Amino acid sequence: QVQLVESGGGLVQAGGSLRLSCAASGRTFNNYVMGWFRQAPGKEREFVALITRSNTVYADSVKGRFTISGDSAKTTVYLQMSGLKPEDTAVYYCAARRFYSTSYRDYDYWGQGTQVTVSS
Repeated sequence: QVQLVESGGGLVQAGGSLRLSCAASGRTFNNYVMGWFRQAPGKEREFVALITRSNTVYADSVKGRFTISGDSAKTTVYLQMSGLKPEDTAVYYCAARRFYSTSYRDYDYWGQGTQVTVSS
């Protein structure tokens, strides 16, 4: 059974940092695309970052502030967030799929989400 479990969310002041973790189990993920998405209240879920075997991709809104990384087997994927802004407040989700996509609709596996709240 595939499981993605996020952790590391919390409350932080603007300008602060947090590191989110996603623990993946239940299958081999080294050939999968692992993505981070977020959803703020009343808004559609949006792409944040993804990592493939050879590349990382970021949404423009987080480029230069967030860094996605993972071990080669992608058993754990991280999202290091720095320079946090109030508009980064959302539930952050880890997701996985076999092929590249930045659309949340394309992802097959999801975690339960972790809340990130940035105070001004």
